[in-house]
Amino acid sequence: MNERLAPRLASRAKLRKDPATGGWVLLFPEGLMKLNESAAAILRLCNGQIPLPWILEKLSQNFKTPVVNIEKDVREALDQFLSKGLVEWVEPSHGSLDNNWPQESGSLPSPSSSPQTYRPLGLLAELTYRCPLHCPYCSNPVWEQASPQGSELTTEKWKEVLSQARDLGVLHALFSGGEPLQRMDLEELVAHAHKLGLYTNLITSGLGLSAKRAAALKEAGLDSVQLSFQADEEKLADEIAGTKAHAKKLEVAGIIRSLELPLTVNIVLHRSNIDRLETLIALTEELGAHRLELANTQYYGWAFRNRAKLLPTREQVMAASKIADKAKARLKGKMEILYVIPDYFYDRPKPCMNGWGRRYITVNPSGQVLPCPTAYSIKSLKLENVKDKALDWIWNDSDSFNRFRGTEWMPEPCASCDLKEVDFGGCRCQAELLAGDPTVTDPACGLSPFRSKLEEALAEVLAVPGTWDYRQNP
Repeated sequence: MNERLAPRLASRAKLRKDPATGGWVLLFPEGLMKLNESAAAILRLCNGQIPLPWILEKLSQNFKTPVVNIEKDVREALDQFLSKGLVEWVEPSHGSLDNNWPQESGSLPSPSSSPQTYRPLGLLAELTYRCPLHCPYCSNPVWEQASPQGSELTTEKWKEVLSQARDLGVLHALFSGGEPLQRMDLEELVAHAHKLGLYTNLITSGLGLSAKRAAALKEAGLDSVQLSFQADEEKLADEIAGTKAHAKKLEVAGIIRSLELPLTVNIVLHRSNIDRLETLIALTEELGAHRLELANTQYYGWAFRNRAKLLPTREQVMAASKIADKAKARLKGKMEILYVIPDYFYDRPKPCMNGWGRRYITVNPSGQVLPCPTAYSIKSLKLENVKDKALDWIWNDSDSFNRFRGTEWMPEPCASCDLKEVDFGGCRCQAELLAGDPTVTDPACGLSPFRSKLEEALAEVLAVPGTWDYRQNP
């Protein structure tokens, strides 16, 4: 390492003091990292102006310990942040050391309510279900089965929701849909979230994002963009999307990078594109993305209806996993890659949203508040609405958020499982869809009494390939 270089936070990372706990957190697209005292002290010195030897000297003074005692740990910590693309090394500009020490800043506004046992960190704001694409794996509701009730929330109501979410301790605002660019007030909502101190993410198809509008969103305070792609090749991509979109997405990716907005590429993998994983990764590299989400289809909403066409074989999934692992190693420090194996091909369930009602809130276009984006699948669940109740009450006191929170609700074998506070019983929506009962152990678990339901579904849909049933607008 060139000792004259200085570390600085990457453009996609924001260091903030958490008002709910008083500790430091590092915010980045679709995630955050709670920092201990040492990590926070290191990152607060990463302003691109202070070379590593000076940082070591400053930390030595702060912690009253010789440089030789801390140097190895500091270098390893910086290497870890570098590997995740959260820190980069740059040539410092000229200036005195005294002028380059970072100031005490970066705190978020204090929430008006005290932290609760279960504290939300992220708000998924589904601004609209309208979308120019017709992806057959969309997680939005299948309308005739779960038609959204009521009109879309107004601009002022969404601002209230964002403010109430911040007061609950939320740090991330993820603007999604449908296609959030269909809302002409998106810039105003991003500006409001930014003013509240929230890290703002736009989750988009790119259709509707001109250079002018992208610049306006950046000016409003947008922190990062997640752009979806259906494939690497135009004909296949447009077939999957149900409309001509691929060429526009390539153009939008260029706009995002020209504005130096952090770019995450999201690609939903399924039978029709998973064998093209190497070229999909190559495309993402060409686009200059900071992060690539390779999300094997999760079967809810329209994807559940299209399982027969979407489900890959186990061999395809495992082969793709090896390709993704190699790419992760090759691109370490340049581009973060997340590869999510579908539940249907694993014997342990994933913790749904880090546990039901523990970390995330979804508010849909009509104002319904969900513990996860697909909780509408559970027919027995009464979803509260921000038009009628405060977000604080819904999060803390509603039946919908408390129904499967914690571990008291769990049946066997979950109740006596050593992993019950790791996977929290798996996905309640999947239990509803496959077993017809949201209270049972997720059939994705190899120990579930209902595992056969998943195996039967897998065998059935792989035996008879289906055709696309494209997502329609409500």
